[in-house]
Amino acid sequence: MSDLHLGYSQYGLEVRRQDFDDVFAELVNKVLELRPDFLIVAGDIFHNPRPTNITLENTIRSFKRLKDAKIPVLTVDGSHDSSPNTITGTILYPLDSAGLIYHLPRHSGACWRQQDCCYVYGIPNYHTRNKTRDALPKFMLENPPTPAEDVYNIFVLHGAIDLPGVKPPYIEAELSPEMLPSGFQYYAAGHIHERFNAKFKDGYLFYSGCTETVSYDEARYPKSFNYVQVHETGESKIEQIDLSSPRRFIILDENNFSNTPPTKITDTVTQMVKDVDTDDAVIVPVLKGTLPTETSRFDVDIAKICAAGEKALLVHPIVLLNESAVSDEISRNIFDDDFKDLKTKSYEYFLQIFSERYSKEEADKIAKSALALIEPLTRKQDEKIKKIIEEL
Repeated sequence: MSDLHLGYSQYGLEVRRQDFDDVFAELVNKVLELRPDFLIVAGDIFHNPRPTNITLENTIRSFKRLKDAKIPVLTVDGSHDSSPNTITGTILYPLDSAGLIYHLPRHSGACWRQQDCCYVYGIPNYHTRNKTRDALPKFMLENPPTPAEDVYNIFVLHGAIDLPGVKPPYIEAELSPEMLPSGFQYYAAGHIHERFNAKFKDGYLFYSGCTETVSYDEARYPKSFNYVQVHETGESKIEQIDLSSPRRFIILDENNFSNTPPTKITDTVTQMVKDVDTDDAVIVPVLKGTLPTETSRFDVDIAKICAAGEKALLVHPIVLLNESAVSDEISRNIFDDDFKDLKTKSYEYFLQIFSERYSKEEADKIAKSALALIEPLTRKQDEKIKKIIEEL
């Protein structure tokens, strides 16, 4: 398993921090039922390298249950577990010293062995591609991986490998396939939150995915971990164990609101939220499209949309609306002509803006009113301004 992100108070909510703890507690319950020989966590146990006391206490309690059941927990650090600041370090070291986990990169040879049947090797996470390129070869030179032919060999890592299907567009691939050694049957990987598996070198690469929704666009990913059974012949059977406690997310991202007035966007999305309002869910309306020329994304009433979820834990709109303006080409055509006076140019500019939303007659009327307002506005002639607006 990987990417537990314990301690993440998503949206600033304490209940979301508790959700991540609850999922880990369910996960431990399922592990205790399965009684595996050992457990691997491929990084990002915590969301930050200095978790709060309550998160640390809950995590220690869960790890102690595994220790009492004599199930070793083998770990590597993730991009969230350790700070790039070497002084801050990682909270995984104290947990390792307490005997609650076995932190592979910290131990001699960066490995763990189970009698004559299993060899597990793990590398640190170096945060960036450049640092990984510089530091990983040195680490493996000092801790050479030694897979053996007569045992089942597992390589544990946390990072994106530069392979088709692995690297999301917003994540830098820290690792090239050439950096990783051959001779392993199973590559247990973390960092990519979507499940993934593929043939890799002499074995298979598995990203088990995150166990709770860290970002709204991950809500569709199944939340699970891998249960791996290895036959004495070396053949493996891999089963996906689904988790039932992750918070329900409802993503509303089907609509494109291009050329829709903000008031209509507000009313439409408010009704969409009401239609799916569900107890304790997180509802995420995604507002996308290009607004009419004279409008702003700030004209959308986000507070009204959020208030529409009366049963939901939270309504959290994602505003991806683009604002538009009269194109540079049209502006040049209007203002670069020396034969037109300023008033005519201004009228044509206003007409271009309002024609995108109104009929020709209405756009003409509004454009003329806008033009008529310029002089009284500059002279602060309140009565004249009021009269023009009333007539409009």
